[in-house]
Amino acid sequence: MAGTITEVTDNNFQAEVIESDVPVLVDFWAPWCGPCRMVAPVLEEIAGEKGDALKIVKLNVDDNQQTAMNFEVLSIPTLILFKNGAVAKKVVGAYPKRKLEAELEPALAA
Repeated sequence: MAGTITEVTDNNFQAEVIESDVPVLVDFWAPWCGPCRMVAPVLEEIAGEKGDALKIVKLNVDDNQQTAMNFEVLSIPTLILFKNGAVAKKVVGAYPKRKLEAELEPALAA
């Protein structure tokens, strides 16, 4: 569904992210993380604007530690953009919408 953010887990990460036909932005987060809650509405807004051109998913690092370790997520929020199954861009921290879009745009356009 365009504009919605879904949860992914260690179990479905390969199918939902690595094997995706469109770029996927993964939000590595945890419920207790204040900055993670600050970035959530920004991601909702971007998801609504990008529609089917960009898939945005969330991965709870407390419940899915293996995937977080695989991609060396050491602090949250960490956002990783995957294109064609590979890491295209990694952003650590809560960014305002314009700055986040400026960070992601070159990797999305490439």
